[in-house]
Amino acid sequence: MKIDFKKYKDGLVPAIIQDVVTRQVLMLGFMNKLAYDKTILSGKVTFFSRSKKRLWTKGEESGNFLNLVSIKNDCDNDSLLIKVKPNGPTCHTGTDTCWNENNKQYFGFLSELENVIKSRRVNADSEKSYVASLFKKGINKIAQKVGEEAVETVIEAKDDNDDLFLNESADLLFHYLVLLQAKGFSLKDIAKVLEERHK
Repeated sequence: MKIDFKKYKDGLVPAIIQDVVTRQVLMLGFMNKLAYDKTILSGKVTFFSRSKKRLWTKGEESGNFLNLVSIKNDCDNDSLLIKVKPNGPTCHTGTDTCWNENNKQYFGFLSELENVIKSRRVNADSEKSYVASLFKKGINKIAQKVGEEAVETVIEAKDDNDDLFLNESADLLFHYLVLLQAKGFSLKDIAKVLEERHK
């Protein structure tokens, strides 16, 4: 890998740190050639600290190491994307990221939908909410709905109407998310099981 350490006068290149699982950006540091070499050798991300004027392995005092997974350089060979498995919070303030964000797994719109379902469950007294009505009816009704939607999805999969198939698939996924929450779980729990099987 060619890294242009000489592009900047101080010999430092920006190193963007990203959690390999959650894809959250955790911090930005700087590396020179020695920091890069030590990172590769040790498997722990090491920076050049501009304030301490020395190499600094993240976690050397706190124990919150950044365990190296991969390093890529950008198209200009003058910045790095480093994917890691963090051992605890990343920021020196004790937060997960240096932007004070939670380092949690995010599944895009599906995570937003999970939050809506959770809100409806908490406010289960709502007369107008379909989700609240499902939670009121209990786990048996929710599981039954998942079964019904699964059968309808299979039926539509055998036909040639893609629109109907996608709509039934959406119904199935929606009701499955409701079932997960009724059982006290979420998508991250399912992702964890699948990741463990993948190893």
